[in-house]
Parts: sequence; C-alpha cells; structure tokens
Amino acid sequence: MASVLVVEDDQFVRSALIRHLTDAAHTVRSVGAALEALREVAHFRFDVVILDLGLPDLDGSEALKMLRGITDVPVIIATARDDETEIVRLLNAGADDYLTKPFSVDHLSARIAAVLRRARSAGAEATPSAVLRVGGLAVDPLRRQAELDGVRLDLTRREFDLLAFLAGRPGVVVPRKELLAEVWQQSYGDDQTIDVHLSWLRRKLGETAARPRYLHTLRGVGVKLEPPVDGDPR
Repeated sequence: MASVLVVEDDQFVRSALIRHLTDAAHTVRSVGAALEALREVAHFRFDVVILDLGLPDLDGSEALKMLRGITDVPVIIATARDDETEIVRLLNAGADDYLTKPFSVDHLSARIAAVLRRARSAGAEATPSAVLRVGGLAVDPLRRQAELDGVRLDLTRREFDLLAFLAGRPGVVVPRKELLAEVWQQSYGDDQTIDVHLSWLRRKLGETAARPRYLHTLRGVGVKLEPPVDGDPR
C-alpha cells in the first residue's frame, strides 16, 4: 500500500500505530526523535509521515520545518494540542493534515487515505492546461505557480490547490462539502481546516475576511473567488 514513517516518542502509542498500519498492509518504519526522523527521510522514500509534536530532542513544529527543507512528503501531525493558533502555525509551516489525540485508528486510516489520494493525484502526469486568470490573479495548474499583479505568490501545496480549484470556477459559490471532497479528498471534515487555509490565503492576497477582494465567504453556503470590483482599494 504505502510506506509510512511514524515519528512518536511514546512507545505504547508507537507500537499501536505500527501494528495498525502493518495490519492495513502499509510498510512502516518508526523513530522516537526528530533528528532520527530527518535521517530516515534523507535515506528512505516515504509516502507519508505521521509526526508527533512532543518529541524529546526538538519540538515537532521545528522538526516539520526541517522536514520541509529536504522533502515534500505529505505530513500528518498527531498532536494533543488543539489551539487554533498552533494549528494555523503548523499548516502554514507545511503540514498536510492534523489529528488531535486521542484519535481512533479508523480516523487515522481515513486521513492517511485522503492524503495519499491527494499526493498521487498531484504527482500524476499533468496535461497541458491554460493559465487561469481572475482579475490580477494568474494561476498555472501545470507549473503549480500563482501570481498576483505579476508578483509570484509563495503558497503551500494545499493553499495552491485551494486557489486553483476556486480559480477554475470564478464567480461560482463552491460549497464547503465540495471543497473538502475535491481539495482535501475527504467526504467529511472540520470546517476549521478550510477556514485556516482561507485565512492564510487571504493574507497572501493582501486582503481580510472583513475587507475581501478576491475571496468571498457566504456564511452557511460556501466560498467564491471573483475579480475585485473596479476601484476597490488594496
């Protein structure tokens, strides 16, 4: 199925994860420290990393930043921390998903499957496509690049996926369920996941939820991307 690296210092939790993932036909390697995880990803190819934050040598968020410096392997954060600021920081640092402990093995399996589907879809051979233009936004799905008024946007993988999906449907209100299904490859999930990514995407577009230019949220309905009205101040 998939090659999984489990980074968890609690031996009991680590053993349970290894047993479950092995029973699900995954190939599993495990370590109990951040520096060991960095050595593993430098020497072996993994399809997904499950990263605990409470590691003995480095905080998991620092380990995530270091991982992102050497690999783009999908990372699922496993954490007991549920503070929104912390979640935002992790997603912005490059996490693909997060789970709050304690979580069930079925929940973990669903998140792994969703991340792997998304990674395989992104890694599949792309077909040439036109650059998507919405106002001053230019989104190139093939090169996975986006610009605003000619300036390159520094987007995470998930931020780009979200922007590209909305840019392909300019002016259309996309329900949150559809965003979860198409961007996150999940049939269910927490609205907070979408809100966090929208918040960071707005910052990079130079706008806020209170004063939107491109991204508009219709409470209880969905999200749409449309060009700003003429004369709309930045």
